[in-house]
Amino acid sequence: MIYDAIIIGAGACGMMCGVQAGYLNKKVLLLEKNDRPGAKILISGGGRCNYTNLYTAPKNFLSKNEHFCKAALSQWTVQDTIDFFESNGISGHEKTLGQLFPISNKAKDVVGVFIKLLQQLTQPLYLDTVVTSVTKRSDKLFNVGFSRHGKTDIATARSVVIASGGLPIPKLGASDFALKIAQQFNLHVVPTTPALVPLTITGKDADWFSALAGNSIFSRVSNDIISFEESILFTHWGLSGPAILQISSYWQPGESIHINLLPHIDIMHVIQEERGRGGKRLLLNILQDHFTKKFAEALGKFLPIDKKIASMSKQEAKEVHRVIHHFVVKPAGTKGYDKAEVMKGGVDTQELSSKTLEAKKVSGLFFGGECLDVTGWLGGYNFQWAWASAYIIAQHI
Repeated sequence: MIYDAIIIGAGACGMMCGVQAGYLNKKVLLLEKNDRPGAKILISGGGRCNYTNLYTAPKNFLSKNEHFCKAALSQWTVQDTIDFFESNGISGHEKTLGQLFPISNKAKDVVGVFIKLLQQLTQPLYLDTVVTSVTKRSDKLFNVGFSRHGKTDIATARSVVIASGGLPIPKLGASDFALKIAQQFNLHVVPTTPALVPLTITGKDADWFSALAGNSIFSRVSNDIISFEESILFTHWGLSGPAILQISSYWQPGESIHINLLPHIDIMHVIQEERGRGGKRLLLNILQDHFTKKFAEALGKFLPIDKKIASMSKQEAKEVHRVIHHFVVKPAGTKGYDKAEVMKGGVDTQELSSKTLEAKKVSGLFFGGECLDVTGWLGGYNFQWAWASAYIIAQHI
């Protein structure tokens, strides 16, 4: 049998592509090396699957080619995602910042939609299948060699879709397969790094951060490019939490990040108000009004927390302001692909048509989802990109 397409990878992009192709009466074969489809969907959002973001826009994505994602995001919109899932029994509820989760809060329900639809559309899905080769024949068809249940086989198709994801979370089967295929066909790959990833702290301050593990603080985290207002989380190795994961995609090794620990309250105003009442309270007590007791006490490393506000000098007050509103951290590195949610970089979008996601040099070869140099923010943006890229590819295979 000659398939319209062989889709390599049964994650968010691969499964959506298989379903959308089925709606167009195109026959595809999905090949997945894990023993179940949608491995990353199942763990996303703490097992709840934040499947899109209501505020998705091109500005929420990083790429060397910043305009590339516009075509895809306009062809398959957030409303299209909402309608697709609602028509298949999944209604969403917004948590924060536009993040949409299934009302059931179960990621397996999202995967279940695709398994059901692929079966209904009779699109075969082979699990525990390792792709060993992708070759283009002289008659313009593709041969895909694979190993399954100890046996080797070859499938043939008019098109091949690479939807095998990126490098994060190797224990879920992540690999550089897509990057190797791109290089095999002489397509440029933008250097990759972990993104949406915790940052590590080493050196003299490491113990201070480690001692605060578990403390979460709503902050504004920024570098020279961008800032994010969400929570930061102290960990045994450094910093995590939504704001840190967001800034990590823009962070460069050797760079410092700035943290405003009280983004909506001016600590100098608080101090002046306390002075107006006589200033009898300790700085520690003032800090405990806004932070956990443990964190307020930990700030004693930098501030005179045992001083009464009335006896603090102007210079000491300025230092309080600096520490609270301009806390500087110089991360040592990241926690790597094991802890990263996505990959930054990937197959160079300059190599692909933005309208079809087909390789310009290799007709019939498509790339979608995370393996491309399109990296979304935290909060459902990467899923929206996966659905959108899958839809576009399905129209053109």
